[in-house]
Amino acid sequence: MQVDFTNVPKHYASRTHEKMSEVLMDPNGAGPAIHYYMIRGGVDQKNTTVWEPGTISGEYIKTYGHYHVGELSETYFIAYGQGVALLQKLAEDENGEMIPDTVAEFKAISVKTGDELFMPAKFGHLVANTGSTYFVTIDDSPVDFEDRDPSSFPGHADYSLVKQMRGFAYYVIEHAGKPALKRNMLYKTILKEDLGGLPVID
Repeated sequence: MQVDFTNVPKHYASRTHEKMSEVLMDPNGAGPAIHYYMIRGGVDQKNTTVWEPGTISGEYIKTYGHYHVGELSETYFIAYGQGVALLQKLAEDENGEMIPDTVAEFKAISVKTGDELFMPAKFGHLVANTGSTYFVTIDDSPVDFEDRDPSSFPGHADYSLVKQMRGFAYYVIEHAGKPALKRNMLYKTILKEDLGGLPVID
């Protein structure tokens, strides 16, 4: 069997608490040194992500969140644990540019082991671990190993709008021991939303 080991050093990436503070509900909240870990497979292999369990000032540990560049969709296979996925599509201006603080459509979807989750093109997405164990997914998103920094964000995704708005339109929080949502007030408008049966806490 012929295997190209050239990119093996670039397979592992992680998201530190320092980096994640950019998109947390409480950027000063205490959390783990690493929020989640990735084994990036590139084009020929799928990617595996493992989340730590727990909360930071009441917000469940999550991925940073991103929008795909171009007409790229993605499928997540839930290998272990339970979580809540947030999908949002931003409104666009007359030039087709996304408007950072206006959400055309928002969805919250509860997921568990064995589920499959499709992320349509133009929908930003993140997933929060709402269980008491590791949360593990496998996804088919392409990875560009030509990144200048092997542990940097992959080149197919845009994280800047998420950083600008300090997360998505809602945060996934723990309320009475169960997942709930809390509005991110930096967003001015949400035109359409499906909260997946989750309560909204003021």
